[in-house]
Amino acid sequence: MLQYYDPAQAADIDLGTPPATSDTAVQLTIDGVSVTVPAGTSVMRAAALAGHRIPKLCASDNLEAFGSCRLCMVAIEGRRGYPAACTTPVENGMEVQTQTPELAHLRRNVMELYISDHPLDCLTCSANGNCELQDMAGAVGLREVRYGYDGDNHLDAPTDTSNPYFSFDPGKCIVCSRCVRACEEVQGTFALTIQGRGFDSTVAASQDDPFVDSECVSCGACVQACPTATLMENSVIEIGQPDRSVVTTCAYCGVGCSFRAEMKGNELVRMVPHKDGHANHGHSCVKGRFAFGYATHPDRITTPMIRDSIHEPWRAVDWDEAINFAASRLRDIQARHGRDSIGGITSSRCTNEETYLVQKLVRTAFGNNNTDTCARVCHSPTGYGLKMTLGESAGTQTFDSVMHADVILVIGANPTDAHPVFASQLRRRLRQGARLIVADPRSIDLLRTVHADEGLHLPLRPGTNVALVNALAHLVVAEGLEDQDFIKRRCEPDTYAAWRAFITDPRHAPEATEAVTGVPAEQVREAARLFGNASNAAIYYGLGVSEHSQGSTMVMGIANLAMATGNLGREGVGVNPLRGQNNVQGSCDMGSFPHELPGYQHVAVDELREPFEQAWGVTIDREAGLRIPNMLDAAVDGSFKGLYVQGEDIAQSDPNTRHVEQALESLECLIVQDLFLNETAKFAHVLLPGSSFLEKDGTFTNAERRINRVRRVIPPLAGKADWEVTQDLSNALGYPMNYSHPSEIMDEIARLTPTFRGVSFEKIDRLGSIQWPCNDEFPEGTPIMHVAEFPIGLGRFMQTEYVPTDEKSNSRYPLLLTTGRILSQYNVGAQTRRTRNSFWHHEDVLDIHPQDAEDRGIADGDWTGITSRAGNTVLRARISTRVQPGVVYTTFHHPVSGANVITTDNSDWATNCPEYKVTAVQVEKVHQPSNWQKRHQADNREQLGYLAAPARQP
Repeated sequence: MLQYYDPAQAADIDLGTPPATSDTAVQLTIDGVSVTVPAGTSVMRAAALAGHRIPKLCASDNLEAFGSCRLCMVAIEGRRGYPAACTTPVENGMEVQTQTPELAHLRRNVMELYISDHPLDCLTCSANGNCELQDMAGAVGLREVRYGYDGDNHLDAPTDTSNPYFSFDPGKCIVCSRCVRACEEVQGTFALTIQGRGFDSTVAASQDDPFVDSECVSCGACVQACPTATLMENSVIEIGQPDRSVVTTCAYCGVGCSFRAEMKGNELVRMVPHKDGHANHGHSCVKGRFAFGYATHPDRITTPMIRDSIHEPWRAVDWDEAINFAASRLRDIQARHGRDSIGGITSSRCTNEETYLVQKLVRTAFGNNNTDTCARVCHSPTGYGLKMTLGESAGTQTFDSVMHADVILVIGANPTDAHPVFASQLRRRLRQGARLIVADPRSIDLLRTVHADEGLHLPLRPGTNVALVNALAHLVVAEGLEDQDFIKRRCEPDTYAAWRAFITDPRHAPEATEAVTGVPAEQVREAARLFGNASNAAIYYGLGVSEHSQGSTMVMGIANLAMATGNLGREGVGVNPLRGQNNVQGSCDMGSFPHELPGYQHVAVDELREPFEQAWGVTIDREAGLRIPNMLDAAVDGSFKGLYVQGEDIAQSDPNTRHVEQALESLECLIVQDLFLNETAKFAHVLLPGSSFLEKDGTFTNAERRINRVRRVIPPLAGKADWEVTQDLSNALGYPMNYSHPSEIMDEIARLTPTFRGVSFEKIDRLGSIQWPCNDEFPEGTPIMHVAEFPIGLGRFMQTEYVPTDEKSNSRYPLLLTTGRILSQYNVGAQTRRTRNSFWHHEDVLDIHPQDAEDRGIADGDWTGITSRAGNTVLRARISTRVQPGVVYTTFHHPVSGANVITTDNSDWATNCPEYKVTAVQVEKVHQPSNWQKRHQADNREQLGYLAAPARQP
């Protein structure tokens, strides 16, 4: 196919219409210049590629051509009139003139009509200096407007300021429809419309509702598309137009969107999605686009603090004293309690380079393998399950691959809330005709995609994933829907034969599993046939798969299904884990687990361990260290005494909060490095200021294995980036680290990690991003995995026996609680709660089915007490049919909600990933929430056999 790289795109210059790809080249002449472009290219884009900018207002290269503004008229030899360049495709031999006296006259007349109903307040307008209408008036040479404001106009239309991030001023609207089309084509929400006709045409949000009350999800696509100041960021209105920009990567979810951080001096004015972002293609969500204010929030910790006891007040000190205090404490603990008495926890929010340094610090300066990561409590089953079956611990596709899928199976994921930019792309494919299957206890928004066929919902009971995937696979085999050619070429015959004998057992039939999963057998059959008959079937899954006692088993079951149907190794298929945080994939890649060095190289294998020992100049323990649950248990037992936690709030995010708090209170030295005084820091002895993504250089690796550059936008508020703090601590402990820039850390990672062998900052800057593996075989990365073979040679089928979770409902705890996320908030909320996103979600609530609510006398908005075997908490009720009877649901974005107070210690059998998604609970209406909690806390502590440590304010 003919594809043309245009450096203008990388600079975010708008070429007017989307690119075309074709095997056919078309040659034409534009203003006397010969131009060759792929067939299907518009005259407007062809002219732009040749350096001729045709005036435009309604056109944009991320939207389909519309042809309404009439400003882009051109003259074409042999054609009558003046066709619109944006809607006219090129033809061989076509001769185009973009500027003639007649065209100039017509364009000025068109522009004059626009200006006649537009306020002439350019000098005081917030878009002054960055206004396409202003630019086009200059481009067509408009010098006067003959029509005054005596007639009807829209200048007095009231401004809608309901959205916390942007305003809508209809008095400045030229009704170009770009905002409406962006909402439809890019975001897929269809929240905006053009109402009325002719002069009465206006942009409206859901039948004249204010923006905030409409279906608008505040993604910012409309704001970005607007050519005037009609839709404008409040930050630009308040601060003024930016004067420079830095391209960096969003630090929220695992999509890894690229943004231009637009600055005025050292003040961040706005985040604009980067058109050349290979993961997001110029789109964004409310978090990445607008929720960056936390980075400079007054709550930021900017001065190191220490204290001898958590019962004492904090004492502010300089960096040297804080680092030396921490190092002295750790050395003293090891002298008294042994080398293995301390450890470290890395963060999925930090860069690859910072995460790499923390695990290196533990293995060198600490002298043990007691390193773990928050990524283990979400996606470690992905690593284990995919490693066992496919041979690599990562997803197989690019996000763009979904545009080639015919059937899309989404299991235990809610992309519209947790991965919204990818969800927009997925919905675009659904509107093109792809079929959707959703396996989830809840009815998620994806099932209600506008202008797409209604998806097939498999409302399984929490904890029964493995039974469901086995039933799907059973039917695929029973009805001969296997891809025998793929299996013969690509899979181990022995493991396939054993799996086939296992999966064809009648106990896996949809009729047999119906009583377990709650999904009618006929629905399972319909889903299996749909998936098995598809030319291209793709599987996307989230924490609703991994955060179970059988998380690893389920991942293997998903891989079995993909191999059995031949859906691996090409566009439109694959096994695709949707990573929750910005660098979950990277923190796993960087060796954060106690049994694996960077690149998933096991510490027990001499030939894998020795290169690290030679490079680092130490002997690395060949025995695996402690995972986070083991560290906490050992702390309670008294054998684990010191912990360094970088960028993670385990007191809020980990299960069974009371046990976590008891463990933290038992430590002699807890070092917390973070942006804010979080729940974990309440138990700390050393508080080291962290740095936000805007204050550092490095890389993140997203859910599609894409390594993106993170670039410093503002200086670190506390004077140091996170990697510098870790380096200082290592030096104080006696192990020298002397990096001068994160690029040097990446160079070391590349030398020691085969899958990163060809990665460097220089190459990422040149290519825009890289998907690993990147090595001599794949020097520019690997978009699609397993094209010819698996890393282990042949794919390995695994038998996936369904084992019911120990966490079962009974008469005392009759409901099953499952948890998830909401669009406006992120993870434990430390970032988003400090932005205007709290406007949409200021508290966590409990979704409960109307029947369960009626049985308990609960009305919408009532306070409810939720009790589990581990603890209790109080939340407001929200009556919802999105949950099925017997299931309740909540989010965990607010510490006061205490969602993890009630989750148990149950975990995945292979990786200890917590079973967040299944907790048996009782729910009752309460009138005095605080009194109810106090009464039940004592009962729970006695039942659990220990006294929970209270959270202490420093």
